[in-house]
Amino acid sequence: MRRLIKDPNATEEVFTIIEALSGDSLHQGFRRFVATELGREILADRRSLLKTLLNREYLASLPQHSLAAHYLRFVTKENISAEGLVEPSEGMRAMQNLHADVRLFAHRQRDMHDLWHTLTHYGRDELGEVCLLAFTCAQSPNRGLAFIVLVGMFQLSKRYGWGVFTAAYRAYQDGKYAAWLPAQDWESLLTQPIGKVRAQLHIRPPQRYQDLQRLDFLAGT
Repeated sequence: MRRLIKDPNATEEVFTIIEALSGDSLHQGFRRFVATELGREILADRRSLLKTLLNREYLASLPQHSLAAHYLRFVTKENISAEGLVEPSEGMRAMQNLHADVRLFAHRQRDMHDLWHTLTHYGRDELGEVCLLAFTCAQSPNRGLAFIVLVGMFQLSKRYGWGVFTAAYRAYQDGKYAAWLPAQDWESLLTQPIGKVRAQLHIRPPQRYQDLQRLDFLAGT
């Protein structure tokens, strides 16, 4: 955690913390996933969400207002790729001993991260990442993520004040309110208008996060 605080972009430290503290959360999520018809279909088809997200030519061919188009603009603007989380996650010892189906589910959850950024409007700034992790904790309870969120809130309160706790709690509430995203047909959702996808999945605007961003911007001008 000290290393992550020193360098918030040290993604490998995030996975180290998750591996140390997550307990049985991955298998709990997998059991929920495999209980759905779509989950069983994805496992049977051995679908790779990563492969779809890396096919930028295909994503660029989809309609302008689709989730795919918004996702492609987001990763291009941020100069990132879905591959960016692969190497740090593969370094987790626990991943190497997973059953193939559980590993596929774990990879699929990992590869959704920037799709969730795109859908929720939480940016890749430190506050946005903390809020998205709080949203993720509501979707898939995990003590490792909760620990990162808690420490992140206290660190960011030095800059944003107590409003950061309100923003993170609102993100958690929004995660509870939304549909369960790990069991969604992302390959199909990518082709649909992003507004329709947000409505279908009950994704609410991150008002508290955006308010803090505006206040921080005004304070710096």
